[in-house]
Amino acid sequence: MTLAWLLLFLPFAVTVVNQLVLNKTGLAPMVSVASALVTFILAVMLLGTQGTAAFPWANVGNFHLDIGIHLDKLSTGMMLVVTGVGLAVHVFSLAYMKDDEGKARYFTGLSFFMFSMTGIVLADNFIMTFIFWELVGFSSYLLIGHWYQKDSAADAAKKAFITNRIGDFGFMIGILMLWGITGQLSFDKMKPGLEAFQAANPTIWVGVLSATVLCIFCGAVGKSAQVPLHVWLPDAMEGPTPVSALIHAATMVAAGVYMLFRVQFTLGSEVFQQLPASAVIAWTGGLTALLAALMATQQDDIKRVLAYSTLSQLGYMVMAVGFVAGDAGMFHLFTHAWFKALLFLGSGAVIFACHHEQDIWKMGGLMKKMPITTLTFAAGCAALIAVPGTSGFFSKELILDAAHEAGSPLFWVGAFVAVLTPFYMTRLFVVAFLGKHRSENAGHAHEVGPLMWVPLAVLAVLAIFSGLPFINKLSPALPHHAGEFHFNLVAGVSMAALVIGVMAGWRLYAGKEKDPICIPILRERLKFDWFYDTILIRYCQDAFAAIIHFFDEFLINGLCVGGLTRSAEGLGNLFRRVQSGSLQGYAFAFGIGVVLVIYLTVFF
Repeated sequence: MTLAWLLLFLPFAVTVVNQLVLNKTGLAPMVSVASALVTFILAVMLLGTQGTAAFPWANVGNFHLDIGIHLDKLSTGMMLVVTGVGLAVHVFSLAYMKDDEGKARYFTGLSFFMFSMTGIVLADNFIMTFIFWELVGFSSYLLIGHWYQKDSAADAAKKAFITNRIGDFGFMIGILMLWGITGQLSFDKMKPGLEAFQAANPTIWVGVLSATVLCIFCGAVGKSAQVPLHVWLPDAMEGPTPVSALIHAATMVAAGVYMLFRVQFTLGSEVFQQLPASAVIAWTGGLTALLAALMATQQDDIKRVLAYSTLSQLGYMVMAVGFVAGDAGMFHLFTHAWFKALLFLGSGAVIFACHHEQDIWKMGGLMKKMPITTLTFAAGCAALIAVPGTSGFFSKELILDAAHEAGSPLFWVGAFVAVLTPFYMTRLFVVAFLGKHRSENAGHAHEVGPLMWVPLAVLAVLAIFSGLPFINKLSPALPHHAGEFHFNLVAGVSMAALVIGVMAGWRLYAGKEKDPICIPILRERLKFDWFYDTILIRYCQDAFAAIIHFFDEFLINGLCVGGLTRSAEGLGNLFRRVQSGSLQGYAFAFGIGVVLVIYLTVFF
């Protein structure tokens, strides 16, 4: 457990040292990379370890809260993903960010993010999870907005932060409700409290627990970018490309899915199956997978295509949670981390070589100029589109199997997404890497150095082989049959979807100089951003401004402040008229007063 505490706090110590001591020197990047290497080694050493260690943090009456570490197959396997991808991103960033003026700040942000993500994975209670959950949101805000001089980057950072706060509010309510139901916040201690609540409330426990799970799910909707809170993820591509690989491909967006798996394993599959919330979760994931895949087919920015691909694959994972197939979803999270990190870093290599050009229609012919990057990128594409034998094939099959066994229409939704995925990835690969170059930037491109292509090569190997059976010993909480192939209806549908998607992408885009298909509604991302910006934000702001103006001008200024002012002024005017200075008037008023006094004295 000493190694586990070191794994948690080493990135934090590096963050403090880089910020306070090494911020003005050139040592911060190397210290951060060394920290990432050490944490990866520690994660490997902790594989298969089980145990819990905690120390008291807060005691209020009968309420006790600890800061604790929980090690099991789920957390140690996830930790391998976080540190492995983190190490690759750190090494890649040494070359990608070498000329950046803020590279010390950048690597400090990377270390802080690693600390925050490690805290989520290793936390043994919900309060600790929520604290690090918020720290991940803050650190991602810093990294997305690294180039804060650009308005688009600053706006994207704010958009990500605010959108996540919406989901986190529901997450916080769900945590409090779960505490009220079980009387516990620790994952290991919740089961007895839940059983007692079921026994005491046999008629309402399903509804109450389902509402609780949906509130907790709100956190995952925000962090893992599910519809309708998905809009922040594509814009977050404004940050440096290695940040996209670390935060938005393998770790941060996976945090919401990981949290759902933790909740499902904590409550128990038999309980989760009885909750109506499961269907809501499954349909949210399926809808996200479908809509994101449709939007990806019309994006021209290489990073945005991959961003919507990430949304789609996260939808698969969330769908698996809804079908109470958490082990299958976790398997896909494990394999997806490697091939999506590879694709994002590969896109970073392409952007770097093309002098920061990101439009795929201004690339082309990169296969001849960047053979290593092309080969590794092709390996990532093969895993993503589920070519048989690759890691993505094995993990996605298990999710489709779960949907088919449940008899849900979402199986056919998932199958259609399995057609769209090879279609848009074939489009991306054919347009960017094949044919002839379409701009001077692409014409001057050349292969990147070893600091970039070595991480790509390592990730390419993992992208292909991380789904094989022998990896089960390393993978987190995977089903025993993971990596095994049995030809059945699901496999047949999946392979047919692969062939249809690849052939359609090749037929439509091979040799083309511009996009032969134009679907404005998909190119404009189904108008989600327009709806939020125009309807929810602008109109709501105008409505609130009108309401505030009404309260300010008519109630506060008009009635309260202005009303009192006018009353005092009117009363003053009344008394001013009485004090006219006329002796006859004073005598008349005196006479009236004498008459009133006599009348009141005699008759009352």
